[in-house]
Amino acid sequence: MKRRISLIIILVINVMTFAVNANERGTNEGESTATDDVIFDDYFIDKTLRIDYIMAGDANNQNIYLSELKQQGRWAGRKSRLAEKFLNGNGQLTVRDHATHKVIYVWTFSTLFQEWLLENEAKTVGRAFEASYNIPFPKSAIDITVSLTDKHQKVMTEMTHTVKPNDILIRQIGDNGIPFYYVWKGGARTDGDGGTKENEPRHGKNRNYVYEEYDAMADVNLTDCIDLAIVAEGYTEAQMGKFYADCQRAVDALFAHEPFTSLKDKFNVVAVAAPSMDAGPSVPHKGAWKRGTSGAHYDTFYSDRYLMSQEMHRIYDLLSGVPFEHIMVLVNSNTYGGGGIYNQVTFSTSDHPTFKQVFVHEFGHSYAGLADEYAYDDQDSEWYPSDTEPWEPNVTTLKDFNSKWADMMPKKQPIPTPLDAGVPDFKKIDKNNKKDMTKLNAATQVVGVFEGAGYQTKGCYRPAQECRMKINEVENFCPVCTRAIRRITEFYTAK
Repeated sequence: MKRRISLIIILVINVMTFAVNANERGTNEGESTATDDVIFDDYFIDKTLRIDYIMAGDANNQNIYLSELKQQGRWAGRKSRLAEKFLNGNGQLTVRDHATHKVIYVWTFSTLFQEWLLENEAKTVGRAFEASYNIPFPKSAIDITVSLTDKHQKVMTEMTHTVKPNDILIRQIGDNGIPFYYVWKGGARTDGDGGTKENEPRHGKNRNYVYEEYDAMADVNLTDCIDLAIVAEGYTEAQMGKFYADCQRAVDALFAHEPFTSLKDKFNVVAVAAPSMDAGPSVPHKGAWKRGTSGAHYDTFYSDRYLMSQEMHRIYDLLSGVPFEHIMVLVNSNTYGGGGIYNQVTFSTSDHPTFKQVFVHEFGHSYAGLADEYAYDDQDSEWYPSDTEPWEPNVTTLKDFNSKWADMMPKKQPIPTPLDAGVPDFKKIDKNNKKDMTKLNAATQVVGVFEGAGYQTKGCYRPAQECRMKINEVENFCPVCTRAIRRITEFYTAK
């Protein structure tokens, strides 16, 4: 699925001058910015500060505007390595203590706005896009710098604003009344007698998840786990039983293959049962506009299968009262579509035959910052210029290949690596032919440097001939993507 860009913002710590030096930005996957340890309790309380922004402009001029500040419930994010970043995106929040200018929190991300800037429309018209981010609630005044970078990883716009925790215009919001239930609870929990409780909640009948009243937050380990929220889109009140069952299918798909199988206890997954007025999604090219929950629709950027929403404030409103770090919107549809934006949101449909594959693929984008590994023969835009090494861990322009998977290359593996003619063509393969499917899946585990990735047939390279980030027909991520997922999970859950 053609994912739209993952956005990059990069941290530079200059404590003395209170400046962000764009020329010194950038770390590669697997590295962390060097900084003093930040103790959570020294600077933050166990609450969440939600920040709503508007990002607007065109191909020539871009601006960031502060929209609103909100205080929410418990902080669900990481409490260690707060001032470090693991992976560059196309954007970054850098939080500094106002009094000392010390960097105390960093969050990198990508945005739909930056992706749109690469569209032809951006050359002739300006548009505005919403973005929302959560940070831990500060004890004292902080300065927040928001930066957006271009495809050369150069800062194209940034803004800094001060937040005072006693500001009377910080809106305090709580539970919005939308039911939420945990489909999976990670972390070690005991039953009081030394035994381990089962992670899957027992409040439904035959996993249909028609719940009785219960404490949704009981036994939830927010501190040691990564918190995923699945939000309903296009499910009416009467279809919530289907939504819960679809959420379980999504979780089963996510944890069915490595590395997520062995990382299962590192995650919590909560289903947010936001009812839509109409069943199904909006499909503009069919003239179908539905009264949904998230503002999602097909035909994003006029691509019929690109399913996304520009209304991030609205999506965050649906999650008021829900502890979360990553958002997945599950759309009640049997039409192929979806999208994933790094550290922002995942969209996937529920009933297409490739639902499980697409869901996991899109989550690879939004969670681990993985790039698409396929190419288009007619692609007219250069997403990855040759003078810049991509920030995504699974593609390279060879500008700085040593920072990527050079350490995983077999001895004497040529660069670029020729395709193995013995691997069946995934477009023509008979999925019932076990021999050919075995060969196709085996190709995911051979590491090389294969030309054709990031939508480009030339100049951008992927680490395996086939991978879950390239095609739906294979079961596994390649070793490079697998390592990237493991590393970012370890970063989020570090103590």
